[in-house]
Amino acid sequence: MSFLFRPLLTCTAGSARTFALLSLALTSGCATMPQPRNLAGAQYQPAQRVAASAATDRCLTPALPAALGALVPEPAEALAAFPDILGPGDRLRVDVSGDKDVLSHDYVIAANGSLTINGIGAIPAAGRSSAAVALEVRDRLVAAGLIRDIANNLRLVSTERAGVAVSVEGAVFEPGVIVAGDRPNESRATTVANPALGDFNNGRSLATAIRAAGGLRPDAALDAVYLVRGERYARIDLRPVLGGVEGSDGSGGLPVDPQLARGDRIIVPSAGCFQTRLVRPSPVTAPGIRVYMSNLSRPAASNAASAIGRDATSLPYGTRFLQGLIAANCIGGSAMNAGRSAVLISHNPLNGHSVVISRKVEALVRDADRDAVDPYLMPGDAIACYDSTAMTVVDAVGVVGSLLGPAVLVKSLNR
Repeated sequence: MSFLFRPLLTCTAGSARTFALLSLALTSGCATMPQPRNLAGAQYQPAQRVAASAATDRCLTPALPAALGALVPEPAEALAAFPDILGPGDRLRVDVSGDKDVLSHDYVIAANGSLTINGIGAIPAAGRSSAAVALEVRDRLVAAGLIRDIANNLRLVSTERAGVAVSVEGAVFEPGVIVAGDRPNESRATTVANPALGDFNNGRSLATAIRAAGGLRPDAALDAVYLVRGERYARIDLRPVLGGVEGSDGSGGLPVDPQLARGDRIIVPSAGCFQTRLVRPSPVTAPGIRVYMSNLSRPAASNAASAIGRDATSLPYGTRFLQGLIAANCIGGSAMNAGRSAVLISHNPLNGHSVVISRKVEALVRDADRDAVDPYLMPGDAIACYDSTAMTVVDAVGVVGSLLGPAVLVKSLNR
């Protein structure tokens, strides 16, 4: 046994001196965490305070999107007052006077936008109002000799409004094609089992579509949101959504929130600046966000032990870095571990650059100007906590002790 440990005993002669040297070597590189490096322009919000980034807090009036140059502008109220537009999946009820089972039925608009009526075949329905479709159905039935030309002898009403596919572009967190007003199967089954003359799907609105696309980013131009329908477009001011929030520049009340049709485009330009008034739950912003957390601290060897689960990482929109650290159980505990540091990993959606910032936890808790260096958390951000210098030294001493322990034991046995 002494033969096996003789090289180790030779290396550890004068155990006290070697212990001190090893401890110093192990802790010299871990006493302080190096500051993260970021590209110039990576900063997204002023509270991040990245030295290499130029502060840009002046909002600009966005220019008219190039895609709208050849289209016809209309007042927002005109699109809002436009009759509801039919789309694929909508369920319609046709009632003909004196008829029960031949022509009078519930019909569903097909995926290609057509409505097939007994005796007259398919009729284009998607993109048209219920009144226009009802008039064509009546004219065709009269022409086919299936009904008489008597006033008010045919009624067509919508009994279920399905979701519509629209495009949301620009300063939203998840741009792309979304289905606005899509209903779960349980809700649709209830509607079919309890038919009513008429239906209103409040999910087919502009505000709901924006929220389904992740909500407005803090740099969105709230007063210049464009709704494009065919060859027309309208500029919509959503500032009243914020109500009486300071700095909202809105008069309160209800904003114009038109119903959507299949194929509509929603364009949200960027104002080029971070607006804190948009970082809160509202009808056009995200109600909550998901943040990734890691707290592999000395007293907790895993995220599970730190009580970081799904509920802890799902936070209300408007949560700041310091609140996120509390959710990650990174604040509090022993005095030895009070001097912890934490990093926030985020990205700038304007240019796609990632940004990593480091903060001293106790400084965020105790400094009066904490709001100036306490960023808001954005969807998909990540938080990681690092132990204090004191706990790093303790861990280093433990490593040295685990190395020297067998050597000391063998040396004692050989005496």
